[in-house]
Amino acid sequence: MNKWEGRKSRGLEQGDIKVSFEFFPPKSDKMEQRLWQAISKLAPLDPQFVSVTYGAGGSTRTRTHATVSRILQETNLLPAAHLTCVGATKDEVNEVINDYKSVGVKHIVALRGDPVEGVGETYQPHPDGYQSSIELIEGISNIGGFDILVSAYPEQHPESPNRAADIDWLKRKVDAGATTAITQFFFDNEFFLRYLDDVRAAGINIPITPGIIPIANFQQVRKFADMTGASIPNWLAHRFDGLENEDEDTRQMVAAAIGAEQVMELVDEGIKEFHFYTLNKAKLVYAICHLLGLRSSSVLSNASSVLSNEGAQA
Repeated sequence: MNKWEGRKSRGLEQGDIKVSFEFFPPKSDKMEQRLWQAISKLAPLDPQFVSVTYGAGGSTRTRTHATVSRILQETNLLPAAHLTCVGATKDEVNEVINDYKSVGVKHIVALRGDPVEGVGETYQPHPDGYQSSIELIEGISNIGGFDILVSAYPEQHPESPNRAADIDWLKRKVDAGATTAITQFFFDNEFFLRYLDDVRAAGINIPITPGIIPIANFQQVRKFADMTGASIPNWLAHRFDGLENEDEDTRQMVAAAIGAEQVMELVDEGIKEFHFYTLNKAKLVYAICHLLGLRSSSVLSNASSVLSNEGAQA
């Protein structure tokens, strides 16, 4: 009997699982240092791509472009630039798209974006701009030369009237040119698995990659969940209960265990790709990726060198 039989997650090897990482552009020199420390730590895991976010109302447009350009110039990573249609004309958005194309960006994460006034306010499209994420996707497709990534919502977008309408909207994004979907983070895997079944039943066949957010700070993630409509199961809140006054190492160990449990359950269900919302912090993500069988390319290179030398001496 194969010792790994029954649980796929216990037999993971290098290359079995694919990952990608999301970062946000820094607002200060100190935050920039932290960003590049995170990139340096995670880059050797050879992610499929790294995405760089776009602030609410397009507020980080310049910083996003600068971060993406630096990734292209200084690393071997494949950047995916977030792009929204908030507060900008079509010409302004098209200029950004063409700028990305000129510097060699091949992937764009196309999003409608949050209202300029902030999350929870009524979205008002620019009168001369793209009116929706679907129009934005069509615009990117017309310019051409990009893989277009889009968002998906296992627990339904907060503004969607119902689940069927939400899935239909995703189908329209695919018809407009979307090639991959990345989900909002979730903590109950059943939400994702049921969503995947429903999406496939609707005839949507593009890759649907689960978005995972390691919980380095429970109160911060709870706030994010409230804004995005993601639910916090009672059992999850209970696991963090009482940790507020514990030391950082203890909180990180609990967070790593919870994150590992979630991805391993998904691996056992046949999921092989994950997108991590890093919040520009590498340690938790790196630990979870290690459990998924990923190894630093430098470690693999050193191991190959050792094996080669041992073979030569044999």
